[in-house]
Amino acid sequence: MGRGKIEIKRIENANSRQVTFSKRRAGLLKKAHELSVLCDAEVAVIVFSKSGKLFEFSSSGMKKTLSRYGNYQSSSDSKAENLQEEDCKEVDLLKDEISKLQKKHLQLQGKGLNILSFKELQNLEQQLYHALISVRERKERLLAIQLEESRLKRAELENETLRRQVQELRSFLPSFTHYVPSYIKCFAIDPKNAVLNHGFFDDSNCSLQKTNSDTTLQLGLPGEAHNRRKKEGDRESPSSDSVTTNTTRGTADRISLA
Repeated sequence: MGRGKIEIKRIENANSRQVTFSKRRAGLLKKAHELSVLCDAEVAVIVFSKSGKLFEFSSSGMKKTLSRYGNYQSSSDSKAENLQEEDCKEVDLLKDEISKLQKKHLQLQGKGLNILSFKELQNLEQQLYHALISVRERKERLLAIQLEESRLKRAELENETLRRQVQELRSFLPSFTHYVPSYIKCFAIDPKNAVLNHGFFDDSNCSLQKTNSDTTLQLGLPGEAHNRRKKEGDRESPSSDSVTTNTTRGTADRISLA
């Protein structure tokens, strides 16, 4: 079983109170002795019983310990008094500084100038002049920054407006989605029926025309090439037609391969 807690209060029973005093007093003096030996400390304990009997313990003499205690108390009291005096002086200095600053602030506002001399007024005027210059420079710097920011905002708004207008114009223009080739196709013409085998590009065709038994490339409309080929075919002989046809087909094959 553990040791139970004892309520710390006055013991009403006289016998129990006397027994507890004897036990605890002996334990207290024993602990003081152990503390002085183990820790090399100067310890002094004074105990008076209810009947006025004295019990004491001192590791290095009670008078020596008491005199040391008295000296420490006097030195601590003097230190406390010195600290109080220093605090009072510091408080007085702070109060004087605050009063001077308040007077200077009033003078900068143009109040309390009657006590100032001519030199002091000149110094005050110079201070105000330099302060005014600093204020103006700061104001001009802020105005320049605001103007630059407004200019940038205006430029951004203008760019956005132009971009919106370009998009609106693009929405009105037709979109080109079909493929436009970068070259013109030329196709051969059959000399017998004079009909084009393929279509034409950009209102122009490529046709073949026989000139002095040589096949050449001639541009023209489909109707004109057909009429021209028909008239030339009526005048020429069958032998020349066969030669022309073979030459024309060979040339057409070379063109298509190219």
